[in-house]
Amino acid sequence: MINRKNAPDIIDAVHLHVELPPYQKHILRNGIELYAINMGTQDTLMINWIFYAGNWYEEKNLVAAAANHLLKNGTHSRNAFQINEHFEFYGAYLNRNCYNETAEIVLHGLTKHVTELLPVVAELVSESIFPEEEILIFKKNMQQRLQVNLKKNEFVANRYIEAYLFGHDHPYGRYSSLPDYDALERAELQEFFNKYYLHGRCIIIAAGVLPDDLPQQLEASFGSLPMNGVSIVEKDHAIRPAEQKKYRVTNDSAGVQGSIRLARAFPNRHHPDFPKMQVLNNIFGGFFGSRLMDNIREDKGYTYGIHSYLLNHFKTSGLVISTEAGRDVCEAAIAEVYKEMESLCTDLIPEEEVQLTRNYLIGSILSDLDGPFQLASRWKNYILQGLGAEHFYNNMDVIRKITPEELRDVAQRYFQADTFYELVVT
Repeated sequence: MINRKNAPDIIDAVHLHVELPPYQKHILRNGIELYAINMGTQDTLMINWIFYAGNWYEEKNLVAAAANHLLKNGTHSRNAFQINEHFEFYGAYLNRNCYNETAEIVLHGLTKHVTELLPVVAELVSESIFPEEEILIFKKNMQQRLQVNLKKNEFVANRYIEAYLFGHDHPYGRYSSLPDYDALERAELQEFFNKYYLHGRCIIIAAGVLPDDLPQQLEASFGSLPMNGVSIVEKDHAIRPAEQKKYRVTNDSAGVQGSIRLARAFPNRHHPDFPKMQVLNNIFGGFFGSRLMDNIREDKGYTYGIHSYLLNHFKTSGLVISTEAGRDVCEAAIAEVYKEMESLCTDLIPEEEVQLTRNYLIGSILSDLDGPFQLASRWKNYILQGLGAEHFYNNMDVIRKITPEELRDVAQRYFQADTFYELVVT
């Protein structure tokens, strides 16, 4: 019997045994790969249809994002109202997202209603017609939203920094403008839809309490669609970073705050330095107890928050430092960021600080695996980037075993001030 007078032993997260629950894979007759994660306690599920239809594949700016958004706005047999009414009637939520390489449709709903929901999703990816009136509404709404956002320094800074890093014409650096929305044509959207949705490459990730016959139901709704029949021609986009490294942009002359972005190129997840940088970045600026927060927020009081992160792009990545500060202390804040980089390049990180980071990272990973939807998100990242379970366990091994000497070596390779693009928008 447990003696409740004694407190339980505290075990560091680094000593916990962490496993990545596997998926079950099925292949529909037209080649669509289904990755099923059957777990959970509530009778709900999430199904994610992922298409290689991001802006990487578009010929004209915004076509990919517009086609993805308007999938829900009309088919041969239903208008936008009827489509939304159908999903709401069954208590389901259908969302669309467009990224650089991929675009997706995400369905959240009750397990018991999946039979009524799947055929309508299939209708969207096979019969969307992009009505002219819906395109006009989309253009107007997005232009109004853009006009509002362009008044925000942080929005402008986020647009510019990746353009400097990858080039204005690269999919990672491209951003929208008001004329771009005006230039969208229905025929272009329909052509993109036909090529990259109806006849494109699709994979499905399903998670939650899944019905036993989900593969058969997906087969019935999607197995006969003409997807995966033609190989997608992989496009090559040259990276052309800006030659200038430092930028100061005035966006709001009456504003009292500036948006600071520092960024440099970094290899993608396949590079052996990626998991090491994830550990180092956490110490540098990756969580509330990081060095950047301790110095620039807690000690100097220049900002409410500052963080650094690695971009989650497929082809190549980047390391970004992001914060908002009073316009009179922006330059001082940047100087402190570089001081923290220099410290990591010259001094060994105390073992206690490394251990704290290990525990934090493993605790974050445990949180990411707590539930079917979070697990599906992690597997989606791995599957789309050609990685498997061994990548997960290798990362765990790096977190547990990396030494202060190795972290200093990584800092010396990537924390050189002259390799960073520097932007302040005030």
